[in-house]
Amino acid sequence: MVTSAVVRTCVGCRRRDSRRQLLRVVAGAGPDGRPAVVPDPRGTAPGRGAHLHPTTDCLTLAERRRAFPRALRVEGAMDLAALRMYLNRAEPTQNWSTSS
Repeated sequence: MVTSAVVRTCVGCRRRDSRRQLLRVVAGAGPDGRPAVVPDPRGTAPGRGAHLHPTTDCLTLAERRRAFPRALRVEGAMDLAALRMYLNRAEPTQNWSTSS
């Protein structure tokens, strides 16, 4: 029996990828009480989720397209600070030095 990987669509670039390659995000509350996009790396948080490649490029695309309120079914703008901080920590830093 062949089992296929679960496939989800990134709300930023709209490319389909396996669930393991994407970061799940959910709607939560920011420090000021406004709706916020909260990372859910384990994929266990309750509520409606959306998926995003864990890169700042896809975050920028999703923000420009206003994809989070639509995907998470929340009215109005959403705070992305927690997600942006998570992605900045998670993305590997690249050393562009050519010296050995």
